[in-house]
Parts: sequence; structure tokens; C-alpha cells
Amino acid sequence: MKPKVIDLFAGVGGLSLGFENCGFDVVLANEYDPSIAAAYEENHKNTKMIVGDITTLDLKKTFGKYSGQVDVVIGGPPCQGFSQKGQRKTIHDERNFLFKYYVKVVELVKPTYFVMENVPNLLTAEGGYFKKEIEELFASMGYKLKSGVLNASDYGVPQNRRRAVIIGKRKGEAPDLPIPKNVNVTIWDAISDLAYLESGEGSEEQPYRNPPQSDYERMLRGKSEVLYNHVATRHSKIALERLAMIPENAGREVLPEEHLTKSIYSGTWTRMRKEEISVTITTRFDTPSSGKFTHPYLNRAITVREAARIQSFPDSFRFIGNKGSQMKQVGNAVPPLLAQAIAECIMKDIVEVSHE
Repeated sequence: MKPKVIDLFAGVGGLSLGFENCGFDVVLANEYDPSIAAAYEENHKNTKMIVGDITTLDLKKTFGKYSGQVDVVIGGPPCQGFSQKGQRKTIHDERNFLFKYYVKVVELVKPTYFVMENVPNLLTAEGGYFKKEIEELFASMGYKLKSGVLNASDYGVPQNRRRAVIIGKRKGEAPDLPIPKNVNVTIWDAISDLAYLESGEGSEEQPYRNPPQSDYERMLRGKSEVLYNHVATRHSKIALERLAMIPENAGREVLPEEHLTKSIYSGTWTRMRKEEISVTITTRFDTPSSGKFTHPYLNRAITVREAARIQSFPDSFRFIGNKGSQMKQVGNAVPPLLAQAIAECIMKDIVEVSHE
């Protein structure tokens, strides 16, 4: 019997995928954005998806029936209240109210474990006051916690992406967070075989043109026969003129005065460097002005598939819906390889307990 999981605030299901790859059965997921929920369903055929705003659901009716039948609740409730400066950060800030719904589901379902991922600030804001509040809240429900900030790049993801992770366990010591795997994957290890589209080229489905050129590309291709979501943005004439002036390993510093834009993003009009890991993939990676998302040498921003590779999604994972939705699906996801590393810690604990 596979251990069972509920995924809240599921997005396209990066966390779900990591747990599935580790031998868990994700029985239920919840996502409020219909287009993103549809993409989740496309890629997780065996999971029941509840499309809707968690604040409007009858929690008892929706989740209560899973009480005692689910091993792990996972998810990343949006918490805005401690990314701002100023007033005391507290669980009771109304901007963190979604967090309470996550807690309520844990209370109803009573899983042996839960995993919560969030912005790194979650653990450090107000000298750890917020973290202490979370520990006390879950302790009152019988959970012990382990928490820390993990960087996806330590787990084979070619991206600098830091996330706070809390693992809770009911009636027992929580498992430790995963230790770094010491594998170094670069941007070029992730996307070199896809380096051929120019601005405006590509289609949602096409054949591969090049063989895989790294172990990482081989792994993510798996048995895929079709390349999905590799479509280059059609950039404006002025953007293309600008990109043509930027050589490899360079950025806005080479542009003449009249081409400098007022973009506030760091990395704006800067090419990715092949041998580096990527900056955090955001939901606007199709625009050279929104960060360091310009291809290492082609005159275009990276495609949805290239961003998905940098997030460690396999090529068989298909992003659907319009471009804006696809970018959100990729940019907001937990990298599956990071999720898998967390899932492995919990699976190890489950196996050890069953052998005691």
C-alpha cells in the first residue's frame, strides 16, 4: 500500500510529482485557478482535483472524510504578511489567513506527517517570532517540527531557488530535512539540446531536433517522443535590435544609452551564462526585461520548456492553457527534484517506523 497524500495550494503539482516519484499516492489536490487546475489534472491522472478557493469550501465535508486515512498533507499556503517590513509579523495578520486553512485541514485529516513550503522569510521574520508561533500552534495538535531553508540547487536543480520547508510529525520526532546531494547541474546541462529556436519560432508539439547532450537532459527526456511547450516569444523589433547587441556572457552594460530601459528587475537584458545555475525562475521569464532570462546566445528569452527544464520538470509533463497560465504553472512550482528529496526523508521515516 502506497502512503497517501493530500496536496493543498497545489498549483501544477511540482510537490505532488516529487512525492509520486518517491512512491506516494496523491489522492486529493486543491487549486483555485481553473486553468492551472486543468494542467494539474492533465499530468496527475489518478488524483482527484477539487477546483475552488479553499476559503469557500466546506472543509469538514471536503477533507474530514479523509481523517485517519491520509499519511501526509503537503502544500505552500501563500503568506504575504511577513514579506513586508514594518508591523509585527504574526500568524494573526489577515494576509496570512490562507495559512490557517492549511492548518485547519491538517487538524481535520490528522496525517502522521505534513510538509509546508514557503518563502525563506517565514522562518526568520521578527527574529523567529513567526516560526515560534507556528511551532506552538502545531505542538498543540501533537506535532513536532523540523524546519530550515533549502536551496533547490543542492538537490540537482540548475537554479538558485531558496525555500523554507517545515516537516511536521504527529506523535514522534519529525524526520530531518534532506542533506545536499552535491550534484552540480548548469543551465547548459539543462537546455543545450533545445538551442535552436529564434524569436517567434516553435510550436506546442514538435519533434526533438538534437539528441540529449547531458545526463540531466537524458533523465528529463526519459522516453518522451514529442517535445511540448518549446515556443519562443515573438519579441518586438526594438527588443531584437537590443538583443543583437548583447554578446554571450554580457548584459545591459554593453547597450548604448538610448537602449537602456527603466526596468527595476536585476538581471534585466542580461544573458544567462551557460556554466552557471539559473536565477530563480519567476512567472515572467518570457521577457528579457524581467530578469536574467535571455538565452545564452540566441536572441530570445527562454521558452516554457526551457524554464520547465530549469525547474526539473520531465519532458513528459505538459503545460496547457494560454502562455500566461503556462508561465505561472512553471514559475510558481516547487521543483520536482527538490520535492522528491523532501519526500525521500518522509518515506525513509515511514519505512523505519514500520520495521520497529
